[in-house]
Amino acid sequence: MTHPERPAAVEVHQPQPITIHPAAAPLVPVQPGTVPAVQSIQLPDGRIVTGYALTPAPVPAPVETRPAVSRTAVNVALGGIGFGAVCGGLFLLTTFIAALTAFITQLIILAAVIFGGFIAVQLFGTSRGRSVGTTVNIRKAVIKRSHFHG
Repeated sequence: MTHPERPAAVEVHQPQPITIHPAAAPLVPVQPGTVPAVQSIQLPDGRIVTGYALTPAPVPAPVETRPAVSRTAVNVALGGIGFGAVCGGLFLLTTFIAALTAFITQLIILAAVIFGGFIAVQLFGTSRGRSVGTTVNIRKAVIKRSHFHG
């Protein structure tokens, strides 16, 4: 029989272990540079809690950000590079024009030599083996003579 003052069944709760996942980087304790002040606080229920006061870290004054190299120096350097590129381009242009002029001059000289050779062959090539003077086609002359005297 069960007694009315005692419970019929007793439930037993077993504690479950808490698994802690380690952080990505382990925490390494570091000694503070100075010993912080200890502070005590009394709670509304009368308990006193003692601990270190948390002082916020001082915020450094913002530093004016300046470029590593002055803008004037960058502009002068870029201007020098541009000037060098323009001078090099003009030098190449004048070299190209001089080469083109020499090429055209050589073509003109070549054409004059070929044309002069052609003229020379026409003038001096026909006199070989023949008498110098006017050539007359005898058949035409005979025909003309027959015609006139006929």
